[in-house]
Order: sequence, then C-alpha cells, then structure tokens
Amino acid sequence: QVPLVESGGGLVQAGGSLRLSCAASGAIFRFNAMGWYRQAPGKQRELVAAVTSGGSAIYADSVKGRFTISRDNGRNTVLLQMNSLKPEDTAVYYCAADPRNYDLERPPYWGQGTQVTVSS
Repeated sequence: QVPLVESGGGLVQAGGSLRLSCAASGAIFRFNAMGWYRQAPGKQRELVAAVTSGGSAIYADSVKGRFTISRDNGRNTVLLQMNSLKPEDTAVYYCAADPRNYDLERPPYWGQGTQVTVSS
C-alpha cells in the first residue's frame, strides 16, 4: 500500500482560496493519473479533478475556471489550487492515484482525506 499524504484543508470564507497538496510517500513507481475526489455529507464521492503524467487535466463542471490541478512527477505530488470557493465546495477531499490507468475512474490508492469548509 502506498500512503498518500494530504495537507492544506481548512476553513475559509466564501470567495477565498485554499491549496491542497498530496504526496505519495515512499512510492518508487510513477502514477499515470493523480487527482482529487470529494465527498460532502449525504452525497456520493465525486471526481473533482485529475491529471495524467503527461499533464492532461480534467475537471468537474462545478469547479471549472475556479480550481487548477498540477503535479510534480519527480516528487509524485499533486496540488489542487482552489479559488473563488463556494459553500457548496464544503466536503472531505481525498487524494487518489493510479499507476496503470490514465482516467482515475477506479484508483487503487487513496489518501485519508482532508476537510475543506467554506463558510457563507
């Protein structure tokens, strides 16, 4: 099991920004896809953004234009810059990674989650 260590969550007012970071500690292989899911209370977990090792990124429609995902392949890290945050962005955010597939639809590796709370 590869530990994915997340950081950067917290409480912010609507319109503010946060940056989430995830590092694959101890991984000796490269992940073809890394990204972030989120789960709000009473809702299903949803894909927020994902990026391939080549730099191709996808975003959920709800965050396009506000969130930016990036990664450092050499360090096996992925960042999520979240701007113009809204109360509906409140959720637990999970880092995810897949060493084989590029779509992050069923990632085998998950972080423990970091809470993001946006107050109105």
